[in-house]
Amino acid sequence: MSIKHGLLALLAPGPKYGYQLKAEFEATTGSAWPLNIGQVYSTLQRLEKGGQIEADGVPDDDGRVVYALTPAGREELAGWFRSPIAQESRPRDELAIKLAMAVNTPGVEAREVVQAQRRQAMSSLQSLTRAKATVPEDDLARVMVVDSLIFAVEAEVSWLDRCEARLRKARTAQTPDVKTPEKEAVQ
Repeated sequence: MSIKHGLLALLAPGPKYGYQLKAEFEATTGSAWPLNIGQVYSTLQRLEKGGQIEADGVPDDDGRVVYALTPAGREELAGWFRSPIAQESRPRDELAIKLAMAVNTPGVEAREVVQAQRRQAMSSLQSLTRAKATVPEDDLARVMVVDSLIFAVEAEVSWLDRCEARLRKARTAQTPDVKTPEKEAVQ
C-alpha cells in the first residue's frame, strides 16, 4: 500500500490536517505500518502539487493546514480501490534473497538461518495473536489488518518448513552412502 493512497482514503470522509492523518493511518492499520510525520507532510505536498488534494482554507490558530480531496483525488482513490495489487509489484522479499545467498555462501549453514527466522516468526505470531485478542471484533479495519499479518507469518513458517525439508533432502543427496556394520548386516 502506498502512503499516498492511504492518505487519500483517510481524506475521503472529510478534510484533515497532517498529524490527524498520521494518527488515523496508524490506528486503521493497527500500528502495523508506523508513519514518520515527515513522510505524511512530504506526501501531502506531492498530492497538493499533483492536484489530488488542496489546502482547505487558512491555517488554524495552531498553524495547522487542513487538506481536502479534489475531484482528481477522488478519481485517483477510486482507481486504486478498483485495481488489484499484483504479486510482482510488491517489494522484493529480503528473506528469500537472504536464504538464497546462505545456500551458496561458504561457511554459512542455511538450516541455522531458517531456524533463526522460524524462532522470530513464531515470536511475531504470538505477539500478533495477543494483539488480535485486544482488538474489538467490530473494529473491522484493524481486525482485517491483524488477520493479514497473522496469515503472512503463518505462510512464512510454512515456507520455512518447506525450505528446511529441501535443505535436508539436498544434504542427504550430497552425503555419500557410508556402509556401517548395521547396513552390512542387513545386506
